[in-house]
Amino acid sequence: MNSLELNNRIDTLDYLRGFALMGIILVNIIPLLSVRLPIPGTTDVSYLRFLYLFVEGRFYTIFTFLFGVGFYLFISRAIAKGKNGYVLFLRRILVLLFFGLVHVQFHPGEALTVYAVCGLIILPFYKANKVVNLVFGTVMLLVLSFYAEKMFMVVPLMLLGIAAGQYRLFERISQHWKQTAIFTGLMFVLSVVGLIYQYQYAPFVFGNVSDGNLLETQRFLRIGIAIGPIVSAFYVGVLILLLNFSMVRQVLSPLKSYGRMALTNYLSQTILILVAGKVLDLFDRITYLQSLNLCLSIYVIQLLFSTVWLRYFRFGPMEWLWRMLTYFESPPMRR
Repeated sequence: MNSLELNNRIDTLDYLRGFALMGIILVNIIPLLSVRLPIPGTTDVSYLRFLYLFVEGRFYTIFTFLFGVGFYLFISRAIAKGKNGYVLFLRRILVLLFFGLVHVQFHPGEALTVYAVCGLIILPFYKANKVVNLVFGTVMLLVLSFYAEKMFMVVPLMLLGIAAGQYRLFERISQHWKQTAIFTGLMFVLSVVGLIYQYQYAPFVFGNVSDGNLLETQRFLRIGIAIGPIVSAFYVGVLILLLNFSMVRQVLSPLKSYGRMALTNYLSQTILILVAGKVLDLFDRITYLQSLNLCLSIYVIQLLFSTVWLRYFRFGPMEWLWRMLTYFESPPMRR
């Protein structure tokens, strides 16, 4: 793998991480601020449907898959440098678990603790054959998707991420844009079919208004989670195709910085949401569309901060701390 391939791979992953984070906050803000259910017939209902059709279970899936890719790359790089990749990864996971245990005190639905635990579960798969990881991860994901529980889908998504690393998918992705286009087209067709099927059960009223409406809502949400990986794959394919154009990469460069500081931005999303909720007295008072406006404001703050920060520093604040606690050394921060 040459240096150009390495840079392209890192750039692609950072763009995808940033993209995933921008979707995750749209869902996370709802329970954090106890956003009230919309009044029937309002635009808030339309936005709620939009969230559960195009956001919920889509971006978390991408982020989880990328964790698996990063898992494989981290150990492989450490071993290539003559270090014990397994020991370093265990330290890295334990630090992540600590971050998660602190974060969960403020955000009960946070993902870091889940990632840390699942990271330990998938550790033996690092040495497994890439075909085994691909087939086992795919079959497991298909089976568990029927249960429509995001927690169950974490391990197979990570396994698919490991397989992607083993196949050097992101090193070679720019050389195979035709295959990427075909894959994206297939995922588009499947996504359209899945979303049409899901929309048939979209309730006009959300909440426990009647037993029939509640069952309809639950089915609507479960179908959304089940088809999540398909829609996520379509999103990823579209973004990768767009990144083949230099103008797009330039326009979306703040997204790359956003993804390079994924841990910092993920944690600071919670901080910004809770601070805004406290200062502006938004808890249990904010509407769905108002939560979108708040997310847009947070995008601006975080994208600007990430872009400016990385002009002067090599790592995000939390990324630097994570690296220091993993390697037991203080890496140089300034460029």
